[in-house]
Amino acid sequence: MTVELPDEAIVYHYQSLLTPVGEEWSAAAELRTHHFLNPGRLKDLLPRLLQCRSQVAAEREMQPGDAAFIDLPQITLDNYRRRGEASDLGRVLELAARLCQQTDRVVFLGTAGSTLGPRALFEALLSRYHNELPPETRLGVPRIYFEGDSTDNDALQNLLDLLQVSCIDPEQRAERWAVVVLDKSGDALEPALALRVFRREAAEYYGLRSEWQIELFAAVTSDDGKLRQLFRAYGHDEANILGVPENIGSPLSVFTAAGLLPAAIMGLDVRALLLGAAAMTKRFLEEPFERNPVLQFAAINYLMAQEYHKPLRVLSVWSKKLEALGWWYDQLLASSLGKQGRGPTPLTMVAPRDLPARGQQHQDGPRDRLINNLIAKEPKAAPILVQMADHNEDELNQYNRKRLSDIQSATLAGVNQAYYEVARPTADLVLPVLSEHTMGQLMQMLMLATVVEGRLMGVHPYGQPGVEVYKRQRRELLKG
Repeated sequence: MTVELPDEAIVYHYQSLLTPVGEEWSAAAELRTHHFLNPGRLKDLLPRLLQCRSQVAAEREMQPGDAAFIDLPQITLDNYRRRGEASDLGRVLELAARLCQQTDRVVFLGTAGSTLGPRALFEALLSRYHNELPPETRLGVPRIYFEGDSTDNDALQNLLDLLQVSCIDPEQRAERWAVVVLDKSGDALEPALALRVFRREAAEYYGLRSEWQIELFAAVTSDDGKLRQLFRAYGHDEANILGVPENIGSPLSVFTAAGLLPAAIMGLDVRALLLGAAAMTKRFLEEPFERNPVLQFAAINYLMAQEYHKPLRVLSVWSKKLEALGWWYDQLLASSLGKQGRGPTPLTMVAPRDLPARGQQHQDGPRDRLINNLIAKEPKAAPILVQMADHNEDELNQYNRKRLSDIQSATLAGVNQAYYEVARPTADLVLPVLSEHTMGQLMQMLMLATVVEGRLMGVHPYGQPGVEVYKRQRRELLKG
């Protein structure tokens, strides 16, 4: 039976990796029986899968509950409708508008868990060359930079050099820069180091007594952490310090102020983003397996990793604009499920860019991976066509009037068929188009599916206890 879905609903096509029923024997068919998923096994998992959904849903009501991220998009929208500017989203929008009015450059400082979500939105939804566009084309949206996720001396200096040569007169908005720190815990070392560097730079550029040293620094952090205390000590107004729910970890924080403030500064429709996330939560909680991409993605990936010995999970993104989304999913999956000596290993690749290397390994290398293709079905821009040319030495005239998206679709179909013939499992996660609404759906889906998969594995999907080990060792070494 065909299931009708809204035009902007994302779907997960996994049927191509199921073992075909009644397939005539061949060497390839025999391989598929060993490396593709038996439909009966998926059916057997269904009661347990629904039990895990009920468990995750029940966790939302625990206080404090790690699963607070699930209802947060709808709660945020509801509070905004009731309270307007006094709501959390109202404060986010007010601060974003003020910073955009005051400056043409914003630097976001934070660890990967805090900044990869905003970076995924930036790369997916803004021009790939946003920072190079003239101000009038950017429509008031500042240039955007990300730092504070490492102690890379040269990378940080490169950004400082750029600001020093391009910003001469702090009285002009076009030559002012702002800093927004995204640090839930408030004590992450890398963004704290970068913040200290930028404060020194600001003192030299704006002047020790300039109001811009207060106005152009903002933070998203916990209520009682070191970062909030530091901002208060510098005299920052509370309007420049936004909070993060205590029970939502950094990998799941993209729909808190840590993700919404950057999105608003980027000029994105944050309400559409939240509506997409809320719509995905509703599908997760209410829809049957056949219409539930969260349950489908969690079940398929769990079974292939745990029972079919495919621990390497490849997210093959068919748009350069989604590469940062892949990085975000990498850290989400690894930090949530990489525990107790277990957990899938995520890998992001961009197709067809990486196919000459990765495609060879996927086709003929170890049988240790599941490939999830992430596809934006329609481009946002007007289609680019192949045109006839007088000189046809490249033999492209045969593709006259073909769109680049047509050629990409043929490439995807060819790759999937090639992998099918040698029993290399693939599935397609399809977005109708890249928009705030679909990105909200996608990110919420991946977070929910990761939590469900953790429950299927018997692994607590919240928290990152292993990360604290290297931090403790580092502190000891730095004391020496």
